[in-house]
Amino acid sequence: MRFLTKSIFVKFSASFILVGLIPLFALSYFSVQIFSSYVERYTTSNQQQMIMYMSYNLNSAFQQYNDISKLMYNVRYEGLAENINQNQTFNVNELEQINSIPIDSFLKTLVFSDNYISAAYFMRSSDGKIYSQERENRGITEDALPVHEWKETMRNQPSKVALFPTHKDDYFTGSNREVFTLARNLIDTSGRLTREPKVVGTLFLDVDTTMFQQFLNELSLGTRDELVLLNNQDEMYFSNQKDRTLDEFISKSKDTEMLVLREDIPFIHGQLVAIIHRAGLFEQLFSARATVYLAILICTIVLIVMGAWFSRRLAAPIRKLIQQMAVVESGKLNARLPVTSNDEIGRLTHGFNRMLERLQVHIDEAYVAQIKQKQTELNALKSQIRPHYLYNTLEVIRMNAVDKDAEEVADMIHSLSNQLKYVIDYGEDRVSLWREFEHLHDYFYIISIRYENRYVLQCDIAPDVQMEWPILKLCLQPIVENAIQHGLRERKKGTVGVTIEKQEQNLVIVIYDNGIGISEEKLKRINEGLYKANPHNRSVGLKNVHERIRSMYGENYGLSVSSQENIGTSVLLSFPVPE
Repeated sequence: MRFLTKSIFVKFSASFILVGLIPLFALSYFSVQIFSSYVERYTTSNQQQMIMYMSYNLNSAFQQYNDISKLMYNVRYEGLAENINQNQTFNVNELEQINSIPIDSFLKTLVFSDNYISAAYFMRSSDGKIYSQERENRGITEDALPVHEWKETMRNQPSKVALFPTHKDDYFTGSNREVFTLARNLIDTSGRLTREPKVVGTLFLDVDTTMFQQFLNELSLGTRDELVLLNNQDEMYFSNQKDRTLDEFISKSKDTEMLVLREDIPFIHGQLVAIIHRAGLFEQLFSARATVYLAILICTIVLIVMGAWFSRRLAAPIRKLIQQMAVVESGKLNARLPVTSNDEIGRLTHGFNRMLERLQVHIDEAYVAQIKQKQTELNALKSQIRPHYLYNTLEVIRMNAVDKDAEEVADMIHSLSNQLKYVIDYGEDRVSLWREFEHLHDYFYIISIRYENRYVLQCDIAPDVQMEWPILKLCLQPIVENAIQHGLRERKKGTVGVTIEKQEQNLVIVIYDNGIGISEEKLKRINEGLYKANPHNRSVGLKNVHERIRSMYGENYGLSVSSQENIGTSVLLSFPVPE
């Protein structure tokens, strides 16, 4: 018992198995429930999608046969398109033609226009004469043909296509096929329109119900499942169960063991109704449940075996680590960690206390690192001596120029010295407005001497602007340099202006010139280059200032360029006003 309480192997194995089995059983139970619910919803949704897909295809098929029936209004014959306004009455009654084609030829064309059209017949309204064509050239018994009953049904809406439920086509000799009939009246539109359309004749198309079989194969219905096509008056157009009455269908649809799915078919203003036996639909679900329960049992056994094996594997490296830690027990440190247990973790803590003694080595390394840091600081101090030597040398040259009465040379050297000190001074990213302006004046003084005072610098600062406000260092001089180099050099005289004002919470600085300006195409490239990486972009100074402003103050600040050729260029810089 003492061995069991001291061994981390036993503790870990028991915890691993206990913590693993409880979530496994809980997760398995809820997973089966959720999986069953999901499969039921998915299967139902899938069946609904299949029914919807079938209803769409059926509606398209009905529409196709409807389009075929409209061919008698517009038929192309020998390359000539017949006009729908021709005298259909004369054609049908006198010439026995539909749009310049003999009626029998027209009907034969319709029969062979689709694989499922088994027969086509046309009844002339003037004398009731019937013209017919059947795919297998069978004779027709006109007395058995219910055309008069069908025409009576079409009387209220003579211009509409009609669809009649599935029936036997035994009015053809030796035929016993299941067909449904589509009918359309041929209306004479050549004369003046009247309230009652003039019906010249009626076209009937028998469509074999095997057309539905291609859609039934996609559903994979069981023997107890049923698919019914109903119109808006709940009349059965088709059922895959032979000799099914409407009352039997309604009774079956109310059975709780049946799943009823419906989809509308706009063409017939009806519905496609599927009645599916639940037990057959979810048969695979019951098999999946049994498989899940078997998997749970197998996982439980595997969990127990793997828990014991994994615990042993985990304890072995710990023991090796303890043996390695004993090597460093020769060193000593004042700090100690309390040992609270006698198992492997306790011994690991005991060994860790011994390892603390080795931290003395790291302390020695820290001293070496401090010495290296001091050496680096000394080197940095030496590097700062060189700029001071340059400043002192320029000051000696300036004093020598003063002594020789070369005041202008002395002033230029003084301005250059100020610029070098301003530029080389490390550690400053922001400076006050007045310091930036001092640097700008020093730069422009040298420029004015160089170009024989051809250019003038004008500054206009709003009263509410405080010169102590900080801005980005070296942001004005590159813009002014651009204005002189690219805007004013081709002119004999010119002006560079700088205006500063406060607009709401922004400090706005505008640098402008009256130089040659920039073309519209080049200006567009410059503004786009401020935001895009372009190796061919020559506006390096502008882009550098723009990116520095955005990096320091945010995406809402930066600069923009506007210009007009032969008028001048202006650059607007925006900074936040300090609170």
